[in-house]
Parts: sequence; structure tokens; C-alpha cells
Amino acid sequence: MPSQRSTPLPRGWPNHIKSGLLHAISLAAMALTVARSRCTRNGLQAELDRADNEIALLKEELEIKDARWSRLPSRRRPHYTPIQRMRILQVRAGRGWSCEQAAQAFMIDEQTMRSWLRRVDEEGEGALIRISEPVNKFPDFVRYLVKQLRMLLPTMGKARIAQVLARAGLHLGVTMVGRILKETDPIPEDAATLDVIETRVVTARLPGEVWHVDLTTVPTGSGFWVPWAPFALPQSWPFCWWVGVVVDHFSRAVVGFAIFRDDPTSGDIQSFLDRAIRSADCSPKYIITDKGRQFWCGSFRQWCHCRAIRPRFGAVGKYGSVAVIERFIRSMKNEYTRHILVPLRLDAMRRELGSYVIWYNTHRPNQAIGGRTPREVYTGVRPANTSPRFEPRKNYPVWGSCASPQTAIRGRPGIKMTLVVGYVDGRRHLPVVELRKAA
Repeated sequence: MPSQRSTPLPRGWPNHIKSGLLHAISLAAMALTVARSRCTRNGLQAELDRADNEIALLKEELEIKDARWSRLPSRRRPHYTPIQRMRILQVRAGRGWSCEQAAQAFMIDEQTMRSWLRRVDEEGEGALIRISEPVNKFPDFVRYLVKQLRMLLPTMGKARIAQVLARAGLHLGVTMVGRILKETDPIPEDAATLDVIETRVVTARLPGEVWHVDLTTVPTGSGFWVPWAPFALPQSWPFCWWVGVVVDHFSRAVVGFAIFRDDPTSGDIQSFLDRAIRSADCSPKYIITDKGRQFWCGSFRQWCHCRAIRPRFGAVGKYGSVAVIERFIRSMKNEYTRHILVPLRLDAMRRELGSYVIWYNTHRPNQAIGGRTPREVYTGVRPANTSPRFEPRKNYPVWGSCASPQTAIRGRPGIKMTLVVGYVDGRRHLPVVELRKAA
């Protein structure tokens, strides 16, 4: 067999192989670079598309908001803070806007924009940032007192808090308390859609002239909310107490109350009213009740006739008929009986309701009688909210007005106070609020 010849390798073949590998790597690197550049351009284009879409959505959102704010009067729009004013001037300078264009963009008056520029030109940037504190601004501890009182008694509204503080010597407006508590007023309904309310209401000229009488049930610990039968059905002790209440219309004072184990009869109500008349040492001219079976009967009419009392009967849900007594019953349940374990013993139940009646008549301001207490109106004593007041604003003028009722200043303006809360008979839901000078 002929011998096979081996093909000789070219001279310098390692250099050729190295050169080929370098060219292959260079081509791969170039391909990756081209692909990455295209991906980068595609990614940047996608980012630009998303940014354009976001800008379009923001422009539409701003157009909607601008249209909404433009319908509001300028005095009802939110005010810009000093720092926001300086930022507006910076945006105006960066955009090259005139005062008219900047005022239209930020929905302010052109004269307001010019006054900002004039203050900056004359007094420097500090004129907008470091403004002097107004004399009618309340110090921070007043905000703390209001929030502390709301935290202690969350059932109080802003009007009740203002009245309680006025009786203690600190006069704040209801709107001021609302701003401190960050509460917003409900949006008023269209006047054309409001229901027509009857203007005929019950009136009284003197204490003891008109009484309201009604009955209600107060569930005990085994009361109506138990989900199984038959314990949720019987309206009698030990599942609930029947409570009768007499409220004076002129002063809103609770004249008397009675507790019954079962649904009382007309005779029980008549005996209760006799005790209330002896306790008050006067007999009413009118008694207003609903049309319950205890009142809408001949026995009750005869009882009224013998005592020269004229009964009046109202309808539930009719404005001005039995609203006074129903409002007291709702307050009693919301402020007290729903926050305690209602006792099963009759004497304990009398003590509980007696404590609430004392607090209601003596310490609780009533909005229907101008923030006074029922006892102050019934007895004719000077209301606590007309006593000289504390003035926490240091630079407030002595002759300056305050939240109603108008009173003189006690001591010097700028006094610091602390909140002192006591409780009637140790009941945490029956507070007695006072203000004392801080040490």
C-alpha cells in the first residue's frame, strides 16, 4: 500500500487561528452592540411614550380640577402658604410668565401676584417666608386642649366642645373648633330639593309652664341584643327597664324620672307625675305626650282635668311635637346607658340615672338654650359662659371681640391653661370640665 502523506501545516498557522478567533469575537461583540443599541432605542421610545401618556393624563386631570376650582369664588379657595407663594414666583420666573399669566395659571387675582412681587422687591424673600404672626392666632396648647377634650369624650361635637370650653372660661368659635378637629361641614343640599318644614313649634314663656312626658326602654345586660329567643322578646325586667321622664320645655331641665319593671299602666304614670309635681312644687299648664295607651285614655284625661292641666298629644316624626323629650332620651342612651353595664337592681338603676340627671341639669351645656345648662335657665342664675374669660393670645387687644357670648378678659392676655376634668360620682362618661392657670 502506498504510504499516506501528511499535509503540512502552513507556516505561521497559530497566528492565523488566533486572528480568526479575534475576528469571530469582534463580530459577535459588534452584533451584541448593534442589538443592544436597538433595544436601548426601543426602551427609550417606550419610556417616552409612557411619559407622553402620563403627561396627557395629568393635563386632563389639571383641566378638570381647574374647571372645578374656577367655579368657586376666590374667597372660598384655599390660601397659599408663604413657602408655596415663593415657589409660585419661582415657577413664574422659570416660565417667563407675566403676572396675568401666572395669576390665571394658579387661579389667583392679578393684584395678589403683584403684591407678592412688590413685597419681594421691597423687603426681600424673607417678606414672604417669615411673616409676622397675627394677633388673633391661638397658641398651640389651645389646639391640644380641644383635641384632649375630644379624645376624652368622643361623643361631643364641635358645638358642644365650644360650649363646654366657654363655660370653663375659654371662648372659641364653632368653626375654629371644627378646623382644629379637621372636620368638614356637610355639603348643603339644593334649596329647591329641601322638604318644607312646618314652622309651628311648642313654645313656653316660663319654667314649669309646659312639660314633656314620655316612656322608653333601657336594655339590661341580658336585654334585647341577645340573639336567641325568648330572651330577646320580653320587654320587661330582667331584660329591660321601663323609664318614664318629665322634661321642662322652657329650660330643658329634667323635672323627674321613674323606673318600672314592666310596661307601666296609666295609673302608674299618674302617680309618677304627682310625685314630680310635688318635687317641683308647681303644676304645669300643659303636658305634651305621644298617643301611647298610658296617655290616650279617659283615665289620664280625667287626671289632667282634676289638676287644671291641658293635655296635648303629638305624633312621632312630626316636627316640633315630641322632639324635645325624644332628643333627651336619645342623649341619655348615647351618652350614658350604652356605655355602662345597666344594673339589674332597682336601687342601683335609680342611682345611675340620678347621676346622669344631675350631670345633665347642672354641667351639660344645651345647644337649644344657647350653651347654658338647664339648671341655670330654670333657676335664673348667671350662666357660667358669661363670666370673664381666659385669653391665651398674648398680643390680642383687650377691647377685641371673642366667640359668643361676649365677655371681658380675666387677667392679662397670653395666659397659659391646663385642662382639668372631674367626674360626677366617679362616672367616666359624666365629665365636669374646668380650666386652670398652668404653673
